[in-house]
Amino acid sequence: MNRLRELLSKIDGRGYKAYKDLEGEYSFPDFHLIVDHVQSDPFAPPSACRVFISHSTAKFPAELWENESRKVALEDYLTRCFYEEARRRSGKSGTGKSGMITIMRPGQKILKRSSMVINGEGIEARFYIGLPAYGRRIAGKEARKIFFNILPEIVRESMIYHSSDYKKMKEHVEVAEDANFIRKNLKKEGLVAFIADGSVLPRKSGVEDEPMEDAIKFVSPSSLRVSFDCPNRRIEGMGIREGLTLIVGGAYHGKSTLLEAISMGIYNHIPGDGREFVIAREDAVKIRAEDGRYVANVDISSFISNLPNGMDTRNFSTENASGSTSQAANICEAIEIGSKFLLIDEDTSATNLMLRDRRMQELIPKEKEPITPLIDMLPSLKREGISIIMIAGGIGEYFDEADLVLMMDRYVPKDVTEKAKEIAHKFVSKRIREEPGKIRIRERRPLPETINPTIRGKVKIKADGIDKLRFGMQTIDLGRVEQIVERGQVKAMGDVIYKISKEFSRKSLRQVMDEYEGKFLSILPPRGEYAEPRKYEVAFAINRLRGMKCV
Repeated sequence: MNRLRELLSKIDGRGYKAYKDLEGEYSFPDFHLIVDHVQSDPFAPPSACRVFISHSTAKFPAELWENESRKVALEDYLTRCFYEEARRRSGKSGTGKSGMITIMRPGQKILKRSSMVINGEGIEARFYIGLPAYGRRIAGKEARKIFFNILPEIVRESMIYHSSDYKKMKEHVEVAEDANFIRKNLKKEGLVAFIADGSVLPRKSGVEDEPMEDAIKFVSPSSLRVSFDCPNRRIEGMGIREGLTLIVGGAYHGKSTLLEAISMGIYNHIPGDGREFVIAREDAVKIRAEDGRYVANVDISSFISNLPNGMDTRNFSTENASGSTSQAANICEAIEIGSKFLLIDEDTSATNLMLRDRRMQELIPKEKEPITPLIDMLPSLKREGISIIMIAGGIGEYFDEADLVLMMDRYVPKDVTEKAKEIAHKFVSKRIREEPGKIRIRERRPLPETINPTIRGKVKIKADGIDKLRFGMQTIDLGRVEQIVERGQVKAMGDVIYKISKEFSRKSLRQVMDEYEGKFLSILPPRGEYAEPRKYEVAFAINRLRGMKCV
């Protein structure tokens, strides 16, 4: 502590690069400070720092982090506390980013992040400080204020236990623990998703993730009601069983809202979000058409074959996929990585991949049509144990295949399966079933030399929000990979891909994803900029890297 004070006095008023002398470790009365990396100038990304505080000082009750669910939730809670304290207490005090103290900003989801880590010894916060300067001269007085006044206050309020906060912390960890309990038990109960009674599904707007005020709360149809005796409460709600589920209903009645909530059910949510107990199985993958996407060496022949140009769809590659080929590739890639639960919205799907009606079958006979629609692939997918939840606003042909038809009526779900089956029997489909073979999935091995993030010998990886990942000379478009929720996941995906790329010399994409599933953060450096991605999104990013080739 005294050494830091002396260093700041020594470099006060000097050129900004003298801040480099601060890199190192310092002991404070309540915590240990580590300055890992100092920014090059006031306008550069802020300096990377860490604070470590022992359990004997922090004094958080052990029951709040006694298992993995609770530990991740407490880390999430403390990150939120640190963020709010830093936002409230720090502020610009000089040129560029001078004076700002920041930590990864959490959203509505409880994620495993690198910003706060609890282990057997204590708690470590990983954050960033904009070291202050006037012009490019070190502002020593402002720096001393940050290190000896503001930072200790932030640590004291966010990383040391206050009994007055116990109720909130307890609720936070219990919500996560119960959500994980339900998710873990879905498969055992033959379910793919669960929506608790009383859930609030609508969001404030398309760009705001907070719950809509005065929204209609979810109530399960009695025929679908199930319950879970969780570690901290009993929860009742709607269980969606394995198989094909159709979500139907008029426009603006809540179909997309329900599917979106289920797609986000792969994550835990903070108390008050409204979707705390909207739970999806961990392998749920949202599928859509994605015109223009890059596809590398995917076997899409189950859906598309006999192309007029003679292209081999068992080893299909393109720089500019159509709607149908992109959606077929998305399905096959998801199954390749291990998903057996697909979410599909009719509105974002390729019409010709979903269905060819009888009139079109008459006009264009099968021998001239390369596409086998999804409706005809359903028996093959079911035999492989693959479940689908699909919005079917205008495709009644799917009634024959559905295991459940769920109608949203002014945001109220109704089980209309029996009525849908009666309609299907009354209005018999005239379309000809196009008999497919068994669905074929190719397990690919990316070529490491085609995964290269270097430019002139330097590794260049940057996350641009949640939509784009700059990877060397390429920009990976993630805008339609819809289950990414934080920038930290994208940053982790980029650095993980670089770290694991050499392993593809001897292992398939699926083998490597399975090996690191849930452990991606463990192979990354101890910086506070990462959030744990799923293996599916990591694989999807690799699949969209233009120039990547597979064998």
